[in-house]
Amino acid sequence: MARSPQANEASSKEDQLIEKLVSVRRVTKVVKGGKTLRFSALVVVGDGKGRVGYATGKAREVPEAVRKASDRAKRTMIRVPLREGRTLHHDVRARMGAGIVYLRSAAAGTGVIAGGAMRAVFEALGLHDVVSKSVGTSNYHNTVRATMEALKNVSSPRHVANKLGKKLSEVVSRRDSNHNAAEREQA
Repeated sequence: MARSPQANEASSKEDQLIEKLVSVRRVTKVVKGGKTLRFSALVVVGDGKGRVGYATGKAREVPEAVRKASDRAKRTMIRVPLREGRTLHHDVRARMGAGIVYLRSAAAGTGVIAGGAMRAVFEALGLHDVVSKSVGTSNYHNTVRATMEALKNVSSPRHVANKLGKKLSEVVSRRDSNHNAAEREQA
């Protein structure tokens, strides 16, 4: 049976997605007849080129919970502008519950400096150089949610220029001059 070009394109996109299983937890619900056992999975999905999403899934079996979570994550993917395809454009901070995350852009060759749940998000997103810190909680769900919230707040110089009604060169030159002034102060 031959597949249409659209079906082949859709399946090739899904094949290229990176799935990271962040956590699997056993969840029990006490009911009249005893306890029902289920599994909860937290999954991060990305294309490695600036798109990432996350979701949770619950089912009686682990593979089914992971499948549900990855399907939901594919539907909730967001696009994050990357600088030179490897790092963030600027530093950003976000909070979710008791968890606070700090994300900083880094020089080439720095690598991904992040712990557990945040590392999964960055690898799925395709970030190669980033420095991050998670403060306040070690809860995987809140850490992933705070990281995603921070990534939603990242904006490219082009977006900022459009928002301010200025030319891209004005915004970028200001950023470079501020960066050079900061380096002179440190010296």
